[in-house]
Amino acid sequence: MPAKDEARKLVRRILREYPSPRPTLDFSNGLELLVATILAAQCTDERVNQVTKRLFEKYRDAGAYAEAKQSQLEKEVKSTGFFRQKAKAIREVCRKIVEKHGGEVPRTMEELTALPGVGRKTANMVLGDTFGMPGIIVDTHVKRVSERTGLTDERNPDKIEADLQAIVPKRKWTVFSHAVMAHGRSNCVARKPHCSRCPLRKLCPYGGPSD
Repeated sequence: MPAKDEARKLVRRILREYPSPRPTLDFSNGLELLVATILAAQCTDERVNQVTKRLFEKYRDAGAYAEAKQSQLEKEVKSTGFFRQKAKAIREVCRKIVEKHGGEVPRTMEELTALPGVGRKTANMVLGDTFGMPGIIVDTHVKRVSERTGLTDERNPDKIEADLQAIVPKRKWTVFSHAVMAHGRSNCVARKPHCSRCPLRKLCPYGGPSD
């Protein structure tokens, strides 16, 4: 890993290049974001947004999802792939929210990660994007970009999260995560990163193939 002052310089550059990054999933509250993240597994956010537009109009609270018929919910989320598992996961999460939290999405890391199938990535996203509690969201883009730029030499998401927490100002944790995601989608893509046009090029040690 680079020295902390060099790492922080890279962090500042990322935040400057992406000053107003936005989540690419559509949602208006914590429950909708939880449902959207379940559907987003191995599916594009664009497709998920098409599905949730109708889904969110029909299912207004956790109780509605918990009481939904499995077969009906499967039909409604089928185009996102792995629809049986996803429909089951949504119903199980919402059932726990109703049983344990009175239908309200919990607001602590411990309570969120106690929900079936909810890990730190999703919990940090819900806490940061809906409740204003900053968190580092380690998705595939954040993992890839952080490794390539030398911000971490870890592979475990929890350890990557800890490394980034040490160099990114806490108040910027969520916005930094979305900035890195934006960079991962537009520039630092998985197979052939666009290094020649990358705004981080002078600060990045990665020497992989570029266009």
